Amino acid sequence: MDSRLENVFKTTLGIDAVPAELSQTNCEAWDSVNHLNLVLALEAEFGVTFEPEEIAAMQSLAAVEKLLAAKAV
Repeated sequence: MDSRLENVFKTTLGIDAVPAELSQTNCEAWDSVNHLNLVLALEAEFGVTFEPEEIAAMQSLAAVEKLLAAKAV
C-alpha cells in the first residue's frame, strides 16, 4: 500500500492501522461524514477528481486502491 494512501486513511478516520480488509462495514469511524472527508483528502493528496458513482463505490480500501490505480496515480 502506498504510504500516502495509508496516511490519508489514518488521518481522516483517526485510526492507528490500515488493514488490507478495511471497509465501511468493519470500521466504525468510516461513517458518511468521514467518507466525504476521505474523498476530499484523497482528491487533494493525489490530484484527482472522483465522479459521483466512483465516490459511491468507495466502500473499502481495496476499492479505493483500484480507483486510484485506474486514474494512474
